[in-house]
Amino acid sequence: MKMFYATLALTIGGNVLYHLAQKSIPAGVHPLVSIVASYMTAMVLTLGGLFLFPLRDPIAVEIGRLNWASLALGLSIVAVELGFLLAYRMGWRISLASVTSNTAVALILLPTSVFVFRERLSPTNALGFLLCVVGLVLVTR
Repeated sequence: MKMFYATLALTIGGNVLYHLAQKSIPAGVHPLVSIVASYMTAMVLTLGGLFLFPLRDPIAVEIGRLNWASLALGLSIVAVELGFLLAYRMGWRISLASVTSNTAVALILLPTSVFVFRERLSPTNALGFLLCVVGLVLVTR
C-alpha cells in the first residue's frame, strides 16, 4: 500500500513543480523552444532512468510492443505543455488554470471510464461528479 501512495505523491509533486515551472517561463522565450528544452531534459532523465528500471528484453523487442497509445501520449503531452504555457501567458492565474483544466478533464474522463473501460460508478463517485460540476461553475465565475 505504501507504493500506492508513493506513486500518488510523485504525481502530485510532479504536477505542482510542473505548474510552478510553466508559470515561471520567461515571456520572451518562444514557447516551442521552451518545450524543446524541457523535452531534452526529460529525455536525459528518462534514459538515465533505464539504469534504475532495466529493460526486460532488448530495446528492439520493447519498441515492438508499442502501440498507437505511445504516439497519442506524445501528442497529448505537446498539447498540454503548449496549452498551459499559452494560458499562463494570456493571464490565467496559476490557481485557476490547473483546477479548471483538471476538473474539466475529470468530468470528461468519468463517463469515459464507465462506458469505455467498464469501471464502476459508485454513489460517492456520482456525488463527487456533481460537486465537480458545481465547483467548475463557481471557480470560473
